[in-house]
Amino acid sequence: MSFENVHNYYETLVLEEIQQALRSEKRKLDSAAIEDIGCVALNQLPPRYVRHDVDLIFYLTPEERRQMGNAVQDAVAQAIALVTAHTDSPGNNPATR
Repeated sequence: MSFENVHNYYETLVLEEIQQALRSEKRKLDSAAIEDIGCVALNQLPPRYVRHDVDLIFYLTPEERRQMGNAVQDAVAQAIALVTAHTDSPGNNPATR
């Protein structure tokens, strides 16, 4: 048995939302900060494991898709705020150590 094709549907949505949010804010973060944001955001969302994204998309109502999108936006916004607040703190800047 293998789980190679199984993934959390929210991973793709969160990554896309992070990229969009950072572009719209014209903010550049290193890959470690982006990964931290992804982890924080994903931990706020319920897991939705699928083999194929289309399997989930096909069975969602437009309202469920909207709710998922809103939840992802909220989770990413909160995660960006949290991670950047810690990253921007003087004690967390590796260049100042």
